[in-house]
Amino acid sequence: QVQLVESGGGLVQPGGSLRLSCAASLSIFTINIMGWYRQAPGKQRELVATITAGSSTNYADSVKGRFTISRDNAKNTVYLQMNSLKPEDTAVYYCNLILKGSNYWGQGTQVTISS
Repeated sequence: QVQLVESGGGLVQPGGSLRLSCAASLSIFTINIMGWYRQAPGKQRELVATITAGSSTNYADSVKGRFTISRDNAKNTVYLQMNSLKPEDTAVYYCNLILKGSNYWGQGTQVTISS
């Protein structure tokens, strides 16, 4: 049973920073792609960032230059460093991995950007 547990969400003011963590219940060393997605109220879930086993990264245009995804294989954890946060970044953030053709999601962590 694959489990992903996100943490690090919260309420911050515009311009602030947060670092999200996603701890996996299995070794992520061989997981080709892990990613962060987000879903705002009334909107579809959207891709935020992905990272490959070789640490190649991909970002949504809306977060490029502000967010950084990274992975620590020794800790089986993927991170999302979020800087210069905007109100439009408010959403539930989900961690994702694909293993043997199956998608796995965490329970999500709420990020709220508000003054």
